[in-house]
Amino acid sequence: MGHVTDAFGIRGWIRVYPYTGQVDNLLNYKSWWLGKENKNWYPIQIITGRQNGNFLDAKPENCNDRNQALLFKGMQIAIPRANLPRLPDNGDEGYYWSDLVGSEVINLNNEKLGMVVGLFKTGASDVLRIQDDIDREKELLIPFIEQKFIIKVELDYNRIIVDWEKDY
Repeated sequence: MGHVTDAFGIRGWIRVYPYTGQVDNLLNYKSWWLGKENKNWYPIQIITGRQNGNFLDAKPENCNDRNQALLFKGMQIAIPRANLPRLPDNGDEGYYWSDLVGSEVINLNNEKLGMVVGLFKTGASDVLRIQDDIDREKELLIPFIEQKFIIKVELDYNRIIVDWEKDY
């Protein structure tokens, strides 16, 4: 749902980069889970928050100074799926970013480009982060523009078909 970029101010607030469609949507949830690299996740309660441009500033419970807030820096934010709005029953109409992570990405020439390791927002569009299967250090970035670069998302097959070449 987002990640903590830094502390904000001196009174225990954190600065958050949200991955949601609307920047302030994450503030609809007062209980967040924080962790790094799919381990050591734990819940925190958010007392209050506000949008600050493309970021959120949030005040975790029992976080009272900048040093405590800095402990959250770099952590990923998750919301239990059961707490998220229900998506339409047909998989073509909606999915969450977390549904796409781990999906195989193939192009129109049936070449495997890699696996989705994440997504991020830019001013123009969302972007898929694809990790190369052979060279794990190599990453491919594909704008998530449906019907232009993203041809089809097949959640049932854990696959995304793209109009993109290996050497782009």
